[in-house]
Amino acid sequence: MEFQGVAAIISGGASGLGEGAARTLAAAGCKVAILDIQQAQGEAVARDIGGKFFHCDVTSADSAEEAVSKARVAHGLCGIAVNCAGIAPAAKILGKEGVMPLESFNKVIQVNLIGTFNILRLAAADMAQREPNADGERGVIISTASIAAYEGQVGQIAYSASKGGVVAMTLQAARELARQGIRVNTIAPGLFMTPMMAAMPEEVRDSLAQTLPFPQRLGKPEEFGMMVDQMVRNPVLNGEVVRLDSALRMAPR
Repeated sequence: MEFQGVAAIISGGASGLGEGAARTLAAAGCKVAILDIQQAQGEAVARDIGGKFFHCDVTSADSAEEAVSKARVAHGLCGIAVNCAGIAPAAKILGKEGVMPLESFNKVIQVNLIGTFNILRLAAADMAQREPNADGERGVIISTASIAAYEGQVGQIAYSASKGGVVAMTLQAARELARQGIRVNTIAPGLFMTPMMAAMPEEVRDSLAQTLPFPQRLGKPEEFGMMVDQMVRNPVLNGEVVRLDSALRMAPR
């Protein structure tokens, strides 16, 4: 799929992996709209890349519909959508303070899984109205899962469940949206230098990097952006979940 002049929306694009995707797509010629709840950061990134920022709570139908509508007015029908909005709180089923509160599990599912579907459905509705290219392609949707979908560690029950749901949606959505010429893929990152990771002490980050087979360093947001770029460019990459993890297979703890 072409990049030049195509409208792209990035949920969670104000920082981390989403910012990496936003910068990559903007550099390739896309008209980028950042959808996030982090207003100051999102506006700063949007200014830097020549894009637009729209406040968006991905767990809210009304908020997401309004944000996508504003992006459409600004840039036209969405042709590329990247889902990066997510949270990763740690909590055990049975912890020192007792049983895990149901609302804690529910919040992670709401943001990571339902939020991903929320943007996916709205982006698909836009894409279905675009003129197809020579292959009949109208758009590309890329979601973000995690290797925790496959090897969830102790304390990641909600996060693993939410990301496992994103993985499970990928092939089904690709099959369902094929009639509209919309491709759907997912990236499952390993250990990346995100704001959460950057807040950890350096010795902790170094220790985590040593668990990676090769290269023994944290991934960079721009390397996540590179995979987004390839998923958009390659017309036969569809219904696929790609692990981007330096060959890491996580241990239980």
